[in-house]
Amino acid sequence: MRTRTLPILTAALLLGTPLAWSIPGASLDDDSSAPRAAASPQDSAVYHDALALMKKADDLEGQPGSHEAYASARTKLQSLVARSPQLAEAWNALGYTQRKLGSYDDALASYGRALDLKPGYPEALEYRGEAYLRLNRIQDVKQTYLDLFASNRKIAAVLLESVKSWLATAHGGAGVDASEVTDLKEWVQERSRIATQTAALTRAGSAASWR
Repeated sequence: MRTRTLPILTAALLLGTPLAWSIPGASLDDDSSAPRAAASPQDSAVYHDALALMKKADDLEGQPGSHEAYASARTKLQSLVARSPQLAEAWNALGYTQRKLGSYDDALASYGRALDLKPGYPEALEYRGEAYLRLNRIQDVKQTYLDLFASNRKIAAVLLESVKSWLATAHGGAGVDASEVTDLKEWVQERSRIATQTAALTRAGSAASWR
């Protein structure tokens, strides 16, 4: 499964929001209502260099050079969090590279650090849900989706689409009891229905407020 959920760089860096990246992740120098640690110019430069490598790796995913680009980004981010361990966004991006390289337990640890520093961080929650999915931790995936749906439905939708893709692939459900896979399919259908109904009610309420 190919998942495009890389943290997005600032518009100035990439000359516009890259539509292939589905989550509007925060860069170290973004202004946000959520408190975060200040990043030095050096830290921001390393972070942006790493994200550029991650974008390259995503563009090459499944082709020669992708693994090397993820690994190079991981090395940069490891040095960044070692120097500035207070940067939640850097831990989140590190987890992304670790997940893409198949180091799921390491990725979970990095997402955990990001969430310790920035509780409720939606991008880190979604990424952690992706890692849970690769580890067949179905109940954790479901709970992650429910938590996201309560706080950020746009990002919750990204995780739900990833679950659908996982179920549709040949390896989706491998190592999982058949009954659990069937239950997950039914759960996805139900959550999709609820999400559609909720979105319709929200649009109707918004329209009514302008009358």
